Amino acid sequence: MLTLYFAPGASSMAVHIALHEIGVAFEALPISLAKREQRTPEFLAINPEGKVPTLLIDGRPLTEVAGSLFYLAKRFPAAGLLPDDIEGEAQAVSWMSFIASTLHPARARGLEYATPVYTLADRRLGTRDWALERYSVVDIHLFRLYWRLANSLKPPPGTFPNLDAHYRRMVARPAVRRTLEVEAAIGYDLPK
Repeated sequence: MLTLYFAPGASSMAVHIALHEIGVAFEALPISLAKREQRTPEFLAINPEGKVPTLLIDGRPLTEVAGSLFYLAKRFPAAGLLPDDIEGEAQAVSWMSFIASTLHPARARGLEYATPVYTLADRRLGTRDWALERYSVVDIHLFRLYWRLANSLKPPPGTFPNLDAHYRRMVARPAVRRTLEVEAAIGYDLPK
């Protein structure tokens, strides 16, 4: 049994999207960051870091977006969310490391700081439809970070043309639309 602890609009959105892409049954348990539910003794007993996502796999916690995405892609290979060769997997890990270590912290430092960082991602993506040769967990991870940047810092139109095109392709996907609908219905209450 899979259980996802998530906060609407937070980084856990990526894992939520992946679960919808895979189409597997899972329990989704929202956590309010505004109410500090991630700091309750009950949640800290599950994840002492007090962070989302927390993916319970038959009761065992797995944390961090990249780890959770990699696990889901490997456990459910029929979904095709990860290349099936060693170089493709390494490229996926490379992208997700870049996303987690470089893109993720950039937004919090403001648009002036984030612009050159996201310009790197825009160039790295290029005009390809997807980050790798086909749609993958990398695209899900990249989308969630760009979704947050675009909706919070509102870069001028055309600043990141490749990321903008990728964003449009992503929101056309049924799993992404479903996740956005579910999370919006609960309500986004994220730190600025």
